[in-house]
Amino acid sequence: MKTLHPQPPSSPISDPSSQLPWEDEGPLEDRTEKLILHSKRTARQSKKLQKKKRNTEPKGLLDLPYELVIEFLSYLRPSDVFRLSRVSKTLHGFITQETSTIVKHIICRRYQCLEKCFRYPVLLESMDPSVHSILQSEERQEIIGIHKKPYQHILPSDPNIVCTCLTCMLRWNALCLVIDFAHWQPNLEKGEPIPMIPRGTQPQWNTDLIVANAAIVSKALRSPLWHALILEVHLNSTVCSIRRHGENKGNKRRRFHMTKEDELSGTDYFLERSGPPSLDFPFHRDNYYMLEAYMPNRGWNREKETWMYVPADQHDRDVEALLKWIERRRLQGS
Repeated sequence: MKTLHPQPPSSPISDPSSQLPWEDEGPLEDRTEKLILHSKRTARQSKKLQKKKRNTEPKGLLDLPYELVIEFLSYLRPSDVFRLSRVSKTLHGFITQETSTIVKHIICRRYQCLEKCFRYPVLLESMDPSVHSILQSEERQEIIGIHKKPYQHILPSDPNIVCTCLTCMLRWNALCLVIDFAHWQPNLEKGEPIPMIPRGTQPQWNTDLIVANAAIVSKALRSPLWHALILEVHLNSTVCSIRRHGENKGNKRRRFHMTKEDELSGTDYFLERSGPPSLDFPFHRDNYYMLEAYMPNRGWNREKETWMYVPADQHDRDVEALLKWIERRRLQGS
């Protein structure tokens, strides 16, 4: 009698023809979910995180990083910065505190050429007290009398406030002229004559005007933002003058090439191109009619084909030369 032995089932691994029962069900689907914690502690932590997030979100301009705020303000014109400072006390305080940095970026972006032509004179209070008596002496005032000629459109600087070296006096006159020239731009644009002042007279309206102009320059000596505003005003006057003379077909004089893009850019880059020099000081308002781009303290170098500017330390050189002259006078007298 034969004994039947049951055959062991074939291994699915060894038998490739075998099929697992779940192979027809497709890929597995992950249905795990994050456990939701329900406790007072987690609720308090969640509220703290949400409150912290709300507090860190920027709600105004000054909530942005310092570098971004300065970068944003550097794209504005000085007049826009003045308007922005009147929005709130917080903005006014920030702009007042960071005026030097803001103006430095604005001038670098817009007025690199004008800034070198119209530097501000040095205040007497910022100089060595030992030099004050020399600059304010009667002998010194008589020597520089020719440079303190009382112009009708410029108020002379106060020797008790502003340095009386030649460089500072010329800087003062140039800044006052810029403001007066801007004042009469509406007349020049409309073709209306500028009121003439008879020689030897000084009407009250002109006295008030030149005093107001000098007051603006005095503010610029203490505030870089006011100085930048003067540069903005003169750029506007220069653009208007070049455009006005360009529309005059009978005027064939040489002038700066200015495109529509230059006019709208609000920058003075086009004034770095070759153009007519401005060496003569407009000693009378009659000169305003033909004045286009008044850019003093520079000259054109033909060899290098670029403008050469009077160095910023010219004031120091003038004072040093004055002290040497005084020392020679003293030795000769002794």
